[in-house]
Amino acid sequence: MKIIGQLFIILLISFAGELLNTLLPLPIPASIYGIILLFCLLEFKILPLKAVKETGDFLVSIMQLMFIPAAVGLLEAWDVIRPNWPAYILITLISTFAVLFISGRVTQAVIRRVKAKEGRHE
Repeated sequence: MKIIGQLFIILLISFAGELLNTLLPLPIPASIYGIILLFCLLEFKILPLKAVKETGDFLVSIMQLMFIPAAVGLLEAWDVIRPNWPAYILITLISTFAVLFISGRVTQAVIRRVKAKEGRHE
């Protein structure tokens, strides 16, 4: 029953993201609004982590399955993709390495900041 309640909270936040997407005239996907909203709720301690932790862990553990419908959609759109597939592959590779590089740098910066804070408190 606990997981159903946590899932309801996550779905409610996703719905709020859909509402923001409808109300705000910005070219931002609803899922991004939802994840930013969830981040802010957790960061500002409006929503305690324990309120969504178990379901969030479960959803992260099955994340690979969530990509199957998108992959099937790509296969169904092959006629549209076929003429430009080399460009799609190149863009995918460049963006993947850019995300890896930026994520690594941000993670290193966060680790350094945490270590610096721990050093000052001891």
